[in-house]
Amino acid sequence: MKELLEHIAKSLVDNPDAVSVNEVEGEKSVILELSVADEDMGKVIGKQGRIAKAIRTVMKAAAIKDNKRVIVEILQ
Repeated sequence: MKELLEHIAKSLVDNPDAVSVNEVEGEKSVILELSVADEDMGKVIGKQGRIAKAIRTVMKAAAIKDNKRVIVEILQ
Protein backbone atom coordinates (compact mmCIF):
# COMPACT_ATOMS: atom_id res chain seq x y z
CA MET A 1 0.00 0.00 0.00
CA LYS A 2 2.72 2.44 1.02
CA GLU A 3 4.77 1.68 -2.08
CA LEU A 4 1.79 2.21 -4.39
CA LEU A 5 1.00 5.62 -2.95
CA GLU A 6 4.68 6.59 -3.08
CA HIS A 7 4.91 5.56 -6.74
CA ILE A 8 1.77 7.50 -7.70
CA ALA A 9 2.93 10.64 -5.86
CA LYS A 10 6.45 10.52 -7.29
CA SER A 11 4.99 10.28 -10.80
CA LEU A 12 2.99 13.48 -10.29
CA VAL A 13 5.50 15.86 -8.71
CA ASP A 14 8.55 17.76 -9.97
CA ASN A 15 10.62 16.95 -6.87
CA PRO A 16 10.21 13.17 -6.25
CA ASP A 17 12.94 13.13 -3.59
CA ALA A 18 10.73 15.20 -1.27
CA VAL A 19 7.88 12.66 -1.32
CA SER A 20 7.45 10.69 1.88
CA VAL A 21 4.71 8.33 3.02
CA ASN A 22 4.10 7.36 6.63
CA GLU A 23 1.94 4.30 7.27
CA VAL A 24 -0.04 3.90 10.50
CA GLU A 25 -1.67 0.48 10.59
CA GLY A 26 -4.64 -0.39 12.73
CA GLU A 27 -6.65 -3.58 13.07
CA LYS A 28 -8.86 -3.09 10.03
CA SER A 29 -7.68 0.24 8.70
CA VAL A 30 -4.52 1.83 7.37
CA ILE A 31 -3.77 5.55 7.51
CA LEU A 32 -1.32 6.76 4.88
CA GLU A 33 0.15 10.22 5.46
CA LEU A 34 1.55 11.73 2.27
CA SER A 35 3.84 14.73 2.38
CA VAL A 36 5.37 16.47 -0.62
CA ALA A 37 7.33 19.67 -1.23
CA ASP A 38 5.32 22.88 -0.87
CA GLU A 39 5.64 23.76 -4.55
CA ASP A 40 4.25 20.32 -5.53
CA MET A 41 1.20 20.46 -3.25
CA GLY A 42 -1.05 21.77 -6.03
CA LYS A 43 -0.06 18.94 -8.36
CA VAL A 44 -1.03 16.31 -5.80
CA ILE A 45 -4.32 17.96 -4.87
CA GLY A 46 -5.38 19.15 -8.33
CA LYS A 47 -8.16 21.50 -9.33
CA GLN A 48 -11.03 21.22 -6.86
CA GLY A 49 -9.29 18.20 -5.31
CA ARG A 50 -9.80 15.94 -8.32
CA ILE A 51 -6.35 14.35 -8.30
CA ALA A 52 -6.48 13.80 -4.52
CA LYS A 53 -9.88 12.15 -4.92
CA ALA A 54 -8.56 9.91 -7.71
CA ILE A 55 -5.58 8.88 -5.57
CA ARG A 56 -7.91 7.99 -2.69
CA THR A 57 -10.12 5.95 -5.05
CA VAL A 58 -7.16 3.94 -6.36
CA MET A 59 -5.89 3.32 -2.83
CA LYS A 60 -9.34 2.17 -1.65
CA ALA A 61 -9.56 -0.24 -4.58
CA ALA A 62 -6.14 -1.67 -3.70
CA ALA A 63 -7.12 -2.03 -0.04
CA ILE A 64 -10.25 -4.05 -0.80
CA LYS A 65 -8.24 -7.16 -1.64
CA ASP A 66 -6.67 -7.05 1.85
CA ASN A 67 -10.06 -6.46 3.51
CA LYS A 68 -8.73 -3.19 4.90
CA ARG A 69 -10.02 0.37 4.96
CA VAL A 70 -7.51 2.97 3.80
CA ILE A 71 -7.41 6.67 4.64
CA VAL A 72 -5.08 8.94 2.67
CA GLU A 73 -4.10 12.18 4.36
CA ILE A 74 -2.14 14.83 2.50
CA LEU A 75 0.02 16.76 4.96
CA GLN A 76 1.53 20.19 4.53
